[in-house]
Amino acid sequence: MKNMNFILYVAVLGATIAVCKTGNPCCSFPCQNGGVCLTQGYDNYICDCTGTEFDGHHCETPTFMKKIQLWLKPSSETLNGILTNYPWFWAVVNYFPSLSNFVMKKVITIRSAMVDSPPTYTSDHPYITWEAAANLSYFTRSLPPVPLDCPTPLGVWGKKMLPDAQVIVNKLLRREKFIPDPRGSNALFAFFAQHFTHQFFKTDFKRGPGFQWGGHGVDVSHIYGKDKGVENVLRSFRNGKLQVQEINGEDWPPFLEDANVPMTYPPSVPKQSQFALGHSSFGLLPGLFMYATIWAREHNRVCDVLKNEHPEWDDEQLFQTTKLIIIGETIKIVIEDYVQHLSNYNFQLTFKPELLFDTPHQYQNRIAVEFNHLYHWHPLMPESFNISGTVYTLKEFLFRPDIVVKHGMNNFVEGMNKQRAGRMSHHNHHLLTLNVAKETIEHGRQLRFQSLNQYRKRFGLPPIKSFLELTGDETLAKDLEELYGDIDGLEFYVGLLMEKLRPKSIFGSSIIEIGGPFSVKGLMSNPICSPKYWKPSTFGGETGFNIIKTASLKKLLCLNMKGECPSVSFRVPDFVEGDVEAEVRNCCQNDRSSNDSYNRKTDL
Repeated sequence: MKNMNFILYVAVLGATIAVCKTGNPCCSFPCQNGGVCLTQGYDNYICDCTGTEFDGHHCETPTFMKKIQLWLKPSSETLNGILTNYPWFWAVVNYFPSLSNFVMKKVITIRSAMVDSPPTYTSDHPYITWEAAANLSYFTRSLPPVPLDCPTPLGVWGKKMLPDAQVIVNKLLRREKFIPDPRGSNALFAFFAQHFTHQFFKTDFKRGPGFQWGGHGVDVSHIYGKDKGVENVLRSFRNGKLQVQEINGEDWPPFLEDANVPMTYPPSVPKQSQFALGHSSFGLLPGLFMYATIWAREHNRVCDVLKNEHPEWDDEQLFQTTKLIIIGETIKIVIEDYVQHLSNYNFQLTFKPELLFDTPHQYQNRIAVEFNHLYHWHPLMPESFNISGTVYTLKEFLFRPDIVVKHGMNNFVEGMNKQRAGRMSHHNHHLLTLNVAKETIEHGRQLRFQSLNQYRKRFGLPPIKSFLELTGDETLAKDLEELYGDIDGLEFYVGLLMEKLRPKSIFGSSIIEIGGPFSVKGLMSNPICSPKYWKPSTFGGETGFNIIKTASLKKLLCLNMKGECPSVSFRVPDFVEGDVEAEVRNCCQNDRSSNDSYNRKTDL
């Protein structure tokens, strides 16, 4: 340990001496383990180690108790291996509520503790400001921006000029041939990810990529609209319900001409394909329209349940209580179906807010701009979709919500359930999403994100030592070496997509370990999870409370479709995991698709 500390000290000191000759001495990020670099004149600095449990000039020396903790703590890779293996052990843990609750509480508290609360940084200041806490129009940040007066865009590492974003897109991201997700994820999963997250990923591009125009958590604004005005247009004001219309014997959202809310349909889209939805961009793809419709039906179904339970309630109380139940159902499904699928854990995740009631926990959340960028999962999008024997290309899917109506909800859901999603990796961006990838890279530069390795250290991961270690692919590592020169000069978003997949996971370790804390904190910090809210009376009594407690993806879909419910999950039916690398090698051959591009300034 002492030798490692000495080597680290020398390395940091060497980099610091180099930068002191050229600019800001904090450009080398010399402070370790969460220490804060504070300049002292033009050529000196100090590291503030307060609250880090580390001492020393660079906060490099752990306290005695911290040394013991570090010695006992397994690495993230070891923990992931334990959680994704030994099914017999986790079957025992899952069977006994006391053991399961203990593990779940640890998962929540450890993950949540990794997110700064209250927020600390904005994209306009590399130091703490009052704006970071008080100005809700900012995305928060987990690491401050790289100072403007640094020798390179990533501090002191890498080249003085980052490679052209278009070159990166063409060389590293462009799909040669569709590569399916090796864990069997399907289009239901891909569209759920997109639909769920865009209630809080709402970049205000007019002000800049560091600003947002929505809320900072699960507020179901993607169902009810961005504000009270939109919500009122979508409401029927009868028995608490939302407006719907019947087409072919099924309930669908109203046409835009009947409920005038902000939507972003191009002029070429016919009126019979323009529906009024809670999110202005959810007419973009049928998969988004599918979930918007399902949630509208679920809202009205819950209203009927509450009306039967409380005939004395007026429209407003039915609506407001149902909205709370929908928030609860959303969080329950996200944790127990969606995050469960993402993690691939043998431990069964559970939504039990009461686990935190004896533990200090802040029931507030701020969305981090890094979380927004990390969640650009466009490689998940397939090349085409087979609905009842009719095959649609992704281009043919654009702005076609009428496809869902045409085939019916059951047939559409069945098609999405069987359609394999793409692999989250390099060389798997569809041509229609390449421009979004390019903009994401450019926005990361505008926001002056620190390097991937700096973010890995921030979230308890060891820095990656080489491009080959990152990718596990000699050709890709060579390409990255030519473009960036130094592994410590590799950009955040590009690095995330280049990283090899963690064993038995959909993503690389960086996406999992950086994204996980934001997800857990955002979900469990919702007001309905607090002691004053989480009780039967909030949700109309035990009947409403139980709707949340028993919610699942299968129930959400099956209770809101007519006829026999198809098999639904986030994995294609009867999936058997085979040789992952062999499948990837077989897929990555020849063929480029058409050169159509879709240029759209949106988080979508």
